[in-house]
Amino acid sequence: MAKKSVVENSDAELLEALAEAKKELFNLRFQLATGQLENTARIPQVKRQAARISTEVRARELGAKNG
Repeated sequence: MAKKSVVENSDAELLEALAEAKKELFNLRFQLATGQLENTARIPQVKRQAARISTEVRARELGAKNG
């Protein structure tokens, strides 16, 4: 999910994407621990993706409280 698409998604889509990113991160860490992970660069990519989504969700929460 690109940065532009994060902003363009609805709240429900963001929460679904966040859950999906966290699940993928869990699976990647599990693969790393068991020695099955081939692309270790994917872990920081997914962490950044989850952080971007979390940031947008929080910004919308704050915007709803202030607005």
